[in-house]
Amino acid sequence: MVGRLGATLPTMELIHTCYRIGDIDRSVAFYKALGFDEISRMPIRDEAINVFMGLPNDGARLELTYNFGVDSYELGTGYNHIAVTAEDLDTTLERLAGEGIEPEKPPYTVRDGGPRLCFVRDPDGYRVELIESNPQQ
Repeated sequence: MVGRLGATLPTMELIHTCYRIGDIDRSVAFYKALGFDEISRMPIRDEAINVFMGLPNDGARLELTYNFGVDSYELGTGYNHIAVTAEDLDTTLERLAGEGIEPEKPPYTVRDGGPRLCFVRDPDGYRVELIESNPQQ
């Protein structure tokens, strides 16, 4: 890979995203409902616990950090969402509804011929975009 100034850059890889959470069990249950598996938990001294979650065959791509004594965080206006695919969006939403997880609004497309998508929020208010990867014909 060549950078702006012509220098060769090392290959890089995005390995995970971290969310600060207010309740481990509540957040783990939400992400499990989306299809994530809990991969590991790692204590950080006596300050925090990191819970690593991942989709099957993809590794620990989501780090949930619980800081002892902190129940909630301000999300700010800069953050928007992460995105995951759903093979069949209708079936996924039906399953999630059984877990008490509802989309912000019904599925839609952003362009003609594009995939259907919608957003759900995790227990701490983080948005997750669900994008249909195998639209029904």
